[in-house]
Amino acid sequence: MQRHFKTAAIALAFVATAASAEGVRTEKNISLDLATQIAAQTVATCTANGYAVTATVVDRAGTVRAVYRADNAGPHTLEASRLKAYTSASAKNTTLAMMEGAQKNPAAANLVNIPGYLLLGGGVPVKVGNEVIGAVGVGGAPGGHLDEQCAVAGIAKVQDQLK
Repeated sequence: MQRHFKTAAIALAFVATAASAEGVRTEKNISLDLATQIAAQTVATCTANGYAVTATVVDRAGTVRAVYRADNAGPHTLEASRLKAYTSASAKNTTLAMMEGAQKNPAAANLVNIPGYLLLGGGVPVKVGNEVIGAVGVGGAPGGHLDEQCAVAGIAKVQDQLK
C-alpha cells in the first residue's frame, strides 16, 4: 500500500510539472531597435530605386513597432503598409504568396474577407530560423512585387542579427 502511494505521488508530481511547463511559454519577438533598422533600410532601398514608400514593422502579434515614411510617400501608404505587415505576421507568409494563392485557389479566395487582411504584395515575415518574430509591410512602390523586393532587402541588411 505504501508503495502505491509513492508511485501515485511521483506520477502526480510529474503531471503537475508537465502542466506547469505548458502554462508559460517563451517566445522570441522583434525589438524596437531591430524594427527601426528594418523600416529604415526598407525605405532607403525603395528610395534608392526611386519609390516613395512607407514601411511598417510589426511584432509577432501584429502590433506596430516602427514606421518610416519617405518624403513624398502618399497618405494611403501608411495604412497599406500596416495592413500588409499585420497580414504577413498573422499568416506567417508573404502577402504576395497569399494573394497569388487566393487568386488561384477558390477555397482561399475568402482570405480577403478576414478583417485587417490586405492581400497585396509587400508584406514579408521576419524570421529567426523558422519562427516568425514580426513582419514588415511596404506600400507605395508601383507594384506589390517591388514593395516586396524592398522589404526583403530591408530584412537582408539585418540578417546577421536574426540568429
